[in-house]
Amino acid sequence: MKIAAITILIIAVLIGGALVLAGNKGSNNNVQPTANNVSVIDGQQIIEIKAKGGYLPRKSVAQAGLPTTLRFNTNGTFDCSSSVRIPSLNISKLLPPSGTIDIDLGSPQAATLQGMCGMGMYLFEIDFRN
Repeated sequence: MKIAAITILIIAVLIGGALVLAGNKGSNNNVQPTANNVSVIDGQQIIEIKAKGGYLPRKSVAQAGLPTTLRFNTNGTFDCSSSVRIPSLNISKLLPPSGTIDIDLGSPQAATLQGMCGMGMYLFEIDFRN
């Protein structure tokens, strides 16, 4: 009887620990450092995103109404993040394994632009604000 109680206690501790770790892992996915990936040079807004094993930063904030270039930087990128899709703009681009590629977004209005890899696994978004 004593061994059964100890076994149940150990199982409960292991399950509880696994749930705590799983909960912490999920909450860390929503925490993102402040990104400094948007610059304006001579009236042209440039949003830089690194592509390798996903997109960094996953969320960018930019100014609406400015001519905007979305610049992807790659360095040894051979996964599905080397294929970028922005469905709302009918954009689909293959990125080089290493280097940069620019995508002209025109002058977006206030909205959230969503993009993804070719397989839809990795997501990114740009929040254009007035």
